[in-house]
Amino acid sequence: MDNLHLVQVSNDHGEPVAARVMGGSLQLLEKSLYQIASMAANNGLSLHELIDQHTTKTTLDYEKAIHDRRILPPITHPDPSHLLLSGTGLTHLGSAAPRHNMHDNSSGDETEQKSTTDTQRMFELGLQSGKPPAGQAGVQPEWFYKGTGHNLKSPYQALELPDFALDGGEEAELAGIYIINDSGRVFRIGYTLGNEFSDHVTEKKNYLYLAHSKLRDCSIGPEIIIGDLPEEVTGHISIHRSGDIIWSRDFTSGEKHMCHSFSNLEYHHFKYAQFRIPGQIHVHFFGAATLSFADGIHLQTGDKIKISSSMTTYPLENSLYKTATSFPSVETL
Repeated sequence: MDNLHLVQVSNDHGEPVAARVMGGSLQLLEKSLYQIASMAANNGLSLHELIDQHTTKTTLDYEKAIHDRRILPPITHPDPSHLLLSGTGLTHLGSAAPRHNMHDNSSGDETEQKSTTDTQRMFELGLQSGKPPAGQAGVQPEWFYKGTGHNLKSPYQALELPDFALDGGEEAELAGIYIINDSGRVFRIGYTLGNEFSDHVTEKKNYLYLAHSKLRDCSIGPEIIIGDLPEEVTGHISIHRSGDIIWSRDFTSGEKHMCHSFSNLEYHHFKYAQFRIPGQIHVHFFGAATLSFADGIHLQTGDKIKISSSMTTYPLENSLYKTATSFPSVETL
């Protein structure tokens, strides 16, 4: 069965509805992707067939929908607190070197240079047993919690850089999108491009700050691909400042370029019962291998991150804006 490409848009009533990507045109559905996926997962129905049944004749121009800020994340939840963001790291064959250098605190003498960081050891474990035979569990990957639907930003929307952050940098990667049905069964809806935005300077200060560095905005889309996870995805990342490209790199993803299988990453996330609560949506980032931070780039307010791939019609774009935060006072009841 051919893959389907969907986006979500805000309809004329301000409600999220899914839309099929038909080249430069969007064909609207009657319902949101969450509603349609819930129907499929709870009733044993084909998601492809339900999408066909709920497709209307109403169309939008794709580029105009982007210009009019009508494009939403490809999946949303009526209660954003029930959409969980998480991810795994050190999953790609190219991911170890920049992370190893980030966490290597050796002063330079020969003895210390031979030491192996926890990052390198974790990566080597993935190489050894991150792709187990079907039906078996491999080694656990690095895992992190990122937030909820409250900090999932739409494509073309700005990402928040809080004033307490030491940095903010892009992480271009694939993300899987999942729904938990009323019986607690896990279903993969599809996959999408993601910008798993993180604070790499905070992480570099101490590896134990990784959890803090991940609690930032992120973005996915604009399209979700309904179909099997890919063996290979290629794409391009560029950072734009005042109209100029200050950094760009190609990137690769998919199992061909990973030291963990998708099934192993999925197992080690959903083995936890708290991630199988009926009605939940999960957006799980599969890991990045290419970072502008590794090349000494520090993003600034107003910078634009552009992530393109041959699997999507339009790129995922987000700019940055800085926000002032106040200390949250805690009161005794």
